[in-house]
Amino acid sequence: MDWSAFLPPVIVSVKVALAASIFVFLLAIVVARIMANCKLRRGISVIETVLLLPLVLPPTVVGFISLILMGRRSWIGIAFESLFQQTIVFTWGAAVVAAVIVAFPLAYRMIKAGFEAVDPDIEQAARTQGANEWQVFRYITMPLARRTLISGYILGFARGLGEFGATLMLAGNIPEQTQTLSTAIYIASEAGNMPLAWSWVAVIILFSFIMLMLSNRLVKE
Repeated sequence: MDWSAFLPPVIVSVKVALAASIFVFLLAIVVARIMANCKLRRGISVIETVLLLPLVLPPTVVGFISLILMGRRSWIGIAFESLFQQTIVFTWGAAVVAAVIVAFPLAYRMIKAGFEAVDPDIEQAARTQGANEWQVFRYITMPLARRTLISGYILGFARGLGEFGATLMLAGNIPEQTQTLSTAIYIASEAGNMPLAWSWVAVIILFSFIMLMLSNRLVKE
């Protein structure tokens, strides 16, 4: 096997998935906590539907919208370029952004379910003992929901690792920079290099199998 051709997409994919999963995990915790505690039911279903849209939209649609919102002519793209002297699109950072967008809904749903499963009476008991909201969250809610939090992180990592459509449209397919396992498999199969494509397929299946197995075990414990 030509390791110089095999390893770069694996390394890029793992780096992108790790960076994206951290962003997704932190963002999902904040949003899920707000949504789980929100008392205003009117409009909540609309907001939650918007948050979950990337879960059901075709990845190419997500990539197209992201490209329009972050392209050089958008205010986000203009602001980013003025600050960093480079564009967002077709960079490693764009691959992370694409992975964050598509992985967020999956992690959010799992983490929100964990927060909602925590007995509110236990949280209220801590408040009556003088604990503030941060202390309740840190010492009561987080430990009780830890399994679903970890599971949410794992699922976010797995989803980011396997992203294809949005990544291809927003970050492109630049070898050793934005070429992930999914895009590398597509290019290799198009070029007829089936042994290399199968080796990448085996890697991504192995990663996904291990992470899903860990997630399932955490939820069932």
